[in-house]
Amino acid sequence: MKRRTFVRASAFAGAGSLVAPGLVYGKRRADLVLRGATVFDGTGRAGREVDIGITGDRITDLGPKLAAGSNEIDLTGLALAPGFIDVHSHADMSLLVNNNAESRIRQGVTLEVVGQDGGSVGPWSDEGFESTRDRYRRQYNVEIDFRDPVGFLGRMDREGAAVNLATMVGNGALRGLVVGNEDRPATDAEIARMQALLRQQIEGGCVGLSSGLEYTPSGFADADELVALASVLQGTGYPYASHMRNEDDRLLGAVEEALHVVRVAGVPVQISHLKAQGQRNYWKADAALNLIERARAEGVDVHFDRYPYTAYSTGLSNLFPNAYRSGGNEAFLRRLRAPDTAARLERACRDKVALLGDWNSVQITSTNAATAYARGKLMGDLARDRGVEPYALTLELLEANGGGVGMIGHGMGEENTAKILAHPLGMVCSDGGIYAPYGPLSGGSPHPRGYGTFPRLLGHYVRDTGALTLESAIHKVTQMPAQKLKLGGRGVIEVGAFADLVAFDPSTVSDQATFEAPHQYPVGIPVVVVNGVVTLRDGEHTGQRGGRAARGHGTARKACASVCMCVCVCVAARRPLV
Repeated sequence: MKRRTFVRASAFAGAGSLVAPGLVYGKRRADLVLRGATVFDGTGRAGREVDIGITGDRITDLGPKLAAGSNEIDLTGLALAPGFIDVHSHADMSLLVNNNAESRIRQGVTLEVVGQDGGSVGPWSDEGFESTRDRYRRQYNVEIDFRDPVGFLGRMDREGAAVNLATMVGNGALRGLVVGNEDRPATDAEIARMQALLRQQIEGGCVGLSSGLEYTPSGFADADELVALASVLQGTGYPYASHMRNEDDRLLGAVEEALHVVRVAGVPVQISHLKAQGQRNYWKADAALNLIERARAEGVDVHFDRYPYTAYSTGLSNLFPNAYRSGGNEAFLRRLRAPDTAARLERACRDKVALLGDWNSVQITSTNAATAYARGKLMGDLARDRGVEPYALTLELLEANGGGVGMIGHGMGEENTAKILAHPLGMVCSDGGIYAPYGPLSGGSPHPRGYGTFPRLLGHYVRDTGALTLESAIHKVTQMPAQKLKLGGRGVIEVGAFADLVAFDPSTVSDQATFEAPHQYPVGIPVVVVNGVVTLRDGEHTGQRGGRAARGHGTARKACASVCMCVCVCVAARRPLV
């Protein structure tokens, strides 16, 4: 289907107009006019042909046949949407290594929401700050001059990047600073300190709290502690975003826990990368969606997100139970060989692999230079080629890398993936980082979602399979996440909104990155504008960087002041919440 035919098929004759034409901001000539595209405004409405005038960093005019601008781009035959918002991103400090954000801007992403899975950029202790500073100096020649997410936002404003950046605060970062890496309950004093730190970060512009309950030390927090932290968000409208405690055999209990936390704390929730891992658990996707729908009907402000792939990405150490990773990597590595724990850890690991399918369901993504031979390889094939038993090779890789090995797990079903992506309460995320086929971010064999998430959504799931309509897919990556995070002026095309825009060809847009060869840019996205700055033109990066920190409104409640008395009493007494 030709691109104009496809766009017209997605449009809707007689759709409500975006805004009456006319220069709302006075008679000043627009800096940039985008002409001829079919404009999808992010609201879920069908597209219509309209010109867009941009002055400075804002959209200043919308209408047919606008007056000439200082600069113009003809987008005839293309679709034009608000810039895509990656509601669950791991771009974080990679933006300091390559602020052109190559693998992101070429996907049409204009805003990254980082600080996910409980692991924000600080707050750090003196030791944590010095360790991070030294590592970035040594590996990337990058200076770190901040200690917490608010400081990171300030650095982004000073340095700039090709994309905008918003951040949550990770409960794992808070716990690591206040409690440490041990598996034990936080004391009342420690909870109060974490609440105070969280409040400080929210007041400085962070947009929510995240947890990564399958990771350490985030997962050492019990439900009481999560409620106490989430309660700080009450009244702000910001969500608690949870990588839940389990995504396979105990998925439904994990969904219930996430919903319980926000019911008691009285805040919105964003369930991170919803999935049902392992074929024996595929049936649970419908049950999980039913739990979420029921909670929504009962008044819980609940949404979720998911990437458009059937494989996830994590650390190889996540093949082992969280409890055995208490105390950090050195303690975990000792337990792998210790007589009293080795057999239990091996059984747990083999059980996890069996859940996924077999050892070829595990693919290595990142290692140190000494074990680079493993990058991109499937563990079953790699073990066979090296004449080693797969579990023995797993231990060898973990020990050679100090526990820090990346992996991809091929463990989800295509039917469930399409269903979750299309669900009206679901958004679309990458859950990936920033990469480039050159320089320091070109190493390893990362999950292809870092290069291909949004083109794959538009190409495979909209055009090729019809799992979503074009206007619905655009809504899920624009206005929907902007509203969830209270980011005014983002995610929509309207007069006064920030000029974050992406033009793409619906008939050709496609991801090119694969699990075997991930470092490949997508096709079909020729133009991206960030805060009025043309950052991608004719499919090539201009070198211009219009991105900045996207801060929240900066209000948070005093610790415990926003929670009902029963919650305060239960948390203080360390009793279960009912």
